This record gives sequence, C-alpha cells and structure tokens, in this order.
Amino acid sequence: MTGTDQSSFLGRISIRRNQVNAMEGYHEQEIEDLELFQKQLSDRFAELLSAPDDAPTEAFLSISWIRKLLDVFLCCETECKAILLMERDAAQISKPPLDRLIPELLERVVKAMDICNAVTNGVELVRHCQKLAEIAVSALEQKPFGEGQARRAKKALVSLMSAMHVDDKESSVQKTAERSWSFGRRSGNKDRHRGHYRSLSWQVAKHWSASKQIHAMTMNLAAPRGPEASCLPAPVYILSLIIVFVMWVLIAAIPCQERSGLTTHLPINKHVNWTHSLAGIHDKIGEEWKKKEKKGMAGLLYEMQKMEKLGQSLIEFTDSYQFPGEKEKLDEVAAQV
Repeated sequence: MTGTDQSSFLGRISIRRNQVNAMEGYHEQEIEDLELFQKQLSDRFAELLSAPDDAPTEAFLSISWIRKLLDVFLCCETECKAILLMERDAAQISKPPLDRLIPELLERVVKAMDICNAVTNGVELVRHCQKLAEIAVSALEQKPFGEGQARRAKKALVSLMSAMHVDDKESSVQKTAERSWSFGRRSGNKDRHRGHYRSLSWQVAKHWSASKQIHAMTMNLAAPRGPEASCLPAPVYILSLIIVFVMWVLIAAIPCQERSGLTTHLPINKHVNWTHSLAGIHDKIGEEWKKKEKKGMAGLLYEMQKMEKLGQSLIEFTDSYQFPGEKEKLDEVAAQV
C-alpha cells in the first residue's frame, strides 16, 4: 500500500467523523471505517501470500518480502491508532473493555521488543554468514585457482555451514557466531568487533525462549464477539494479532534463541474474511518449518536457504577437485558464485 493510499484512508476517517460527530449514525460510520481497514489488511496480506517464487529478489520470506511485511505492520499500526483516537473523546479509552485490552496490548508491545532484541543477534549471525560466503567466493574467483585458494574457500564454507546449522537451545545462536567470529578478521579490529557483538548478546538472557515469548503474547488474545466485534475492541484485537504474527514470522525467518514447537503457538481465526491470507502465510511458513526444524537450521530466510544449498555444493566441489583442475568444473563453479 502506498503512502498516498494510507493518507487517503486517514483523511476519510477524519472527514467522516467531523461530519457525523454531532449526528445519529456515528456508529454506522465506525463500522464502515473498520470494514475498510479490514479490507485493506486483507489486500496487503494477499499480496504477501502471492509472492512469486521465480523472482529471487521478491521471493517469499526473502529480505525484500520481510521489509514489505514490516511496512504492512507500520501501516496497520498507524491506521489502528487513527480508528481508536482520531476525533474521539480520550475518556472512552479508560472505559471497559478498553481499560483491560489496551494494557494487554502494551504488554504485548513490550514482549515484542524483547523478540526484536533477540532477532538483532540473529541478524548479526546472518551478516557473519554473508562475510564467510564472501571470503569463499573471493577465494574461488582468484586466478589462477590452486590448492591454496581451494583450502581457504573450504575453510570459509565449513565455518559457514557450521554457523548455519545451529541448535536453538539456550544461547547457542550467539555462541556459534562468537566461536567463528574471528575468521578472516584483521587483528586491529578484533576488540572492537568482539565488544560490539557481546553488547548485542547481553540483550537476551541465557535461558530466554522465543517460542515461549510468542506463547505468552497470545495469552488472552481472543477475537471480540457480539457487539464488540464492530466497535473499538476490534481494532485493538487486530493490532495485537498483527504484532504477534509479525514477531512469529521474524523468529521463523531469522536465527533466534530456542524456537522449538514454534508452529503450535499462533491462534488465527480462519473464519474471519480479513484473516484468510494471514492464515495462508502462517500455514505456508508452518509447513516449511516442519521440514527444516528436525535437522536444525539458521532460519527460513530465503537468502540463508540459498546460501546453505550453494555452500554445500561448493564444499563438495572443493573436496573432489583435482589439481590441476578441469576448466569445465571451474566454469561451472564460476556460474554458481
């Protein structure tokens, strides 16, 4: 959704409420605003669900796709606040059931911040894997290509695969990156990089669990029923669900601490129209997670999976390569990297 479309949506809410503030039918306008909000959410998630598999830069769970998901979240947050607060008496927020729902929403926000801190460590691991991959590619591209280049490439690739196949238990995501962080690093930057990484690691307790955090965020997360489904509790519920969903996707995509049983913690009401695409994304990620969870992996991020597949292929090449090498094999590797 473009910024212009969002501005138009917010403008419509403001104009309508100015027009009907002192008139009967205000509740009907609120229902119309809520329906429009839900339709736009449905359209956005439908676009995310239909991400093309043949376009790597736009692929499902790629970095670009994650950015779009975060854009959807930010739009949802802004529009939800507009529905709740724009041209409205603030005293309504302190009345039941909002006096209970708003504090619960804020508690989920705090828990989401903890997840973001943990994901930050995962992003550092992704960057570390990228640097190892760059070292391997640099060695493989050197000409003439000899035994020294092959050994250097293999060392980087083995470190890469070790970093990617991590155990989610406790803080092993952090430990894995710390153990191999020194590979290819200049001594002059050693203390600075180590200190930088350690400062990120302090943000997550040793026995903290991403999976349990998601489970805690879903506590008391129930869709409003009856009259509440068409008034203020509805956007609060929607924003809460979107926050939990986005955090769940980040945990599944990016290396994060202790994610066992992640697919069992996200309740989505599939009988509501706007959640159909949301549920579709959840199911699609859940299936991929079940395939990967048992053998251990850094995450479902598209770029990491491609890196893992290519890394394994290149390790096989360095193991079987005979010197002096065959030009055909070198050309094949050059095409891959």
